[in-house]
Amino acid sequence: MTNDNMKVRVNDLHKRFGDAHVLRGIDLEVREGEVVCIIGPSGSGKSTLLRCLNRLEEPTSGRVEVDGHVVNCPQADINKIRENIGMVFQHFNLFPHMSVMKNITCAPVDLKKMTKAEAGHKAQELLARVGLSDKREAYPRQLSGGQQQRVAIARALAMNPDIMLFDEPTSALDPEMVGEVLQVMRELAAGGMTMIVVTHEMGFAREVADRVIFMAEGQIVEQNTPAALFGHPAQARTRDFLARV
Repeated sequence: MTNDNMKVRVNDLHKRFGDAHVLRGIDLEVREGEVVCIIGPSGSGKSTLLRCLNRLEEPTSGRVEVDGHVVNCPQADINKIRENIGMVFQHFNLFPHMSVMKNITCAPVDLKKMTKAEAGHKAQELLARVGLSDKREAYPRQLSGGQQQRVAIARALAMNPDIMLFDEPTSALDPEMVGEVLQVMRELAAGGMTMIVVTHEMGFAREVADRVIFMAEGQIVEQNTPAALFGHPAQARTRDFLARV
């Protein structure tokens, strides 16, 4: 495994919130083009780990490196680093007062990555890609949850990120809307996007992931290919979790 295709490297990452020790010595490496799914019980630190990768949460100690940049270095230009890290949240986080088109184009234009015309063209391409070409002038309140989440994915892709982080992107959706979001994610994975996905969708993890990580109590308990982890989990804690889902 060479350094030049390593997109994420985490060493001995700890995160505390007061007395709560949420991450306890996480080590993680993710290669370019790899799809990694993180599963585990609620409260195991999965989302906190994801948020430490783009410093939405400040690590208490350890080292987080993304695309060769140390994210939690005081001198790091975190806004510049974040331009290459797309993030999709559980609750969409769209701007309610902006149209779909404006939601997608505002960051590339405001950060001077694209002209308005370039951003508009890119947004049209992305809306077609997520099956929402007819919703460009709609507002978030006029969309279903599944549609809002697909817009959120398009918005993240508008910055041409190297890495996409997904924090339980389907957990706030009605069951019939889950499939449409997972399909967009499948297509991204098939296109070679580096993806780290915190998810409760075991079928998606089994089908799409190159590697599945099981976390519990702030630690990585085990990680393996989907076939090995779901078929022959090595740890009793993993077997217990999988028996319950």
